[in-house]
Amino acid sequence: MNYFNRDIETLPVAELRELQNARLQHQLHHVYDKVPYYRNLFDAHGVKPADVKSVEDLHKLPFTKKDALRDNYPFGMFAVPLSETARLHCSSGTTGKPIVVGYTAADIQIFAEVVARSLAAAGCRRGMLMQNAYGYGLFTGGLGIHYGAEKLGMTVLPISGGGTEKQLMLMQDFKSDVLCCTPSYALTLAEEIKKRGITPEDIHLKHAVLGAEPWTESVRQEIELSLGVSATNIYGLTEIIGPGVSQEDFEEKGTGSYIWEDHFFPEVVDKDSGVPVKEGEFGVLVFTTLTKQATPVIRFWTNDITNIYYDKSAKRTHIKMGALKGRADDMLIIRGVNLFHTQIEAILEHFNEALTNNYRLIVSHQGTMDEVEVNVEVHQDVYTGMNKDMDAAAIWKHDTIVAIRKRLHKKIKDDTGLTMNVTLMPPASIPRSEGGKLVRILDLR
Repeated sequence: MNYFNRDIETLPVAELRELQNARLQHQLHHVYDKVPYYRNLFDAHGVKPADVKSVEDLHKLPFTKKDALRDNYPFGMFAVPLSETARLHCSSGTTGKPIVVGYTAADIQIFAEVVARSLAAAGCRRGMLMQNAYGYGLFTGGLGIHYGAEKLGMTVLPISGGGTEKQLMLMQDFKSDVLCCTPSYALTLAEEIKKRGITPEDIHLKHAVLGAEPWTESVRQEIELSLGVSATNIYGLTEIIGPGVSQEDFEEKGTGSYIWEDHFFPEVVDKDSGVPVKEGEFGVLVFTTLTKQATPVIRFWTNDITNIYYDKSAKRTHIKMGALKGRADDMLIIRGVNLFHTQIEAILEHFNEALTNNYRLIVSHQGTMDEVEVNVEVHQDVYTGMNKDMDAAAIWKHDTIVAIRKRLHKKIKDDTGLTMNVTLMPPASIPRSEGGKLVRILDLR
């Protein structure tokens, strides 16, 4: 069985809860004593660490949101002196000051441990060669995956993101067993492989561990077919620790991702009221770090929309989280209707005979109304087949293309309740991932 730490991964829930409660008590006193922000916040809400006797009492405490971390830039949220940290990372945000997180030597070991658990759950094994195409540097992805893979006993090729030509060359020459990257970059690699006539047998990959952005079952299927891999989701946040907060098991795909809740206690709350929802219901995911020393966070509001639930038929006893529906701050409100771009991605699963997974939403304001335009690429073979008989301009008026556009337009209206403009695009006309997160929404309002 694919465990890294079987004892903790299969710990009975009652014993796991006892461990969480003990660690929570220690963590709350740690942040109250060492982080002025938390001491002032708790005092302002009339709560002392002793008032929270178990994880069931966490609702008594206020949330921590990203603004608090930005407002205390660079080291105001640290619970240890800078001299006691072993590493610093920053968020991958593109505007303003980044969020800074620190790690003690013990934090680094926990980081490696949860990533090793995650990789083992993904099907990775000691001795396998991992091609790590996550970005190194201030982003947590590259080094986080790297240390976890080494802890598991893997050989790591630290190629980082981008450089598609070299990625494919080394993938073939080194016979890499595992690919780690964003799902959108895996699609970029798959597309290049197809263009070059490379087969899955030529590249020898067995597993792909993909994360840092939401993705759908249709994307999984395309990646698995194109690369000849078992593709699983890894989830994490810089503010919590990095990748390795949760992981999908390669033998339980589609049933959710295990949260390593001996280190990260999850809640799901209503996005408007902040009240915890029932098990299985959707809301905003919230985490409390139970063991982080340098930059612990209490009830961190992730903005990610998902649900959590226990799977009694699963291999492990830890709670699972469902696939992300999107982010609360990425949710578009169009003419009073809530819309996540992943809803469009799910709709495209019904058009995979003609359309690719490369799409983009363009949001604009016209008159008094918000409008959404959906750009989607046509498959290369569909486009090439038509281009033999007509010029490029005539393709988009062809009965086949018009019919696809009408079907997609109707499917979007039926599934979302919104009327959107649909524009079908030539192959390779929408920006690809070069290793980082792919922006799916262009908001021009």
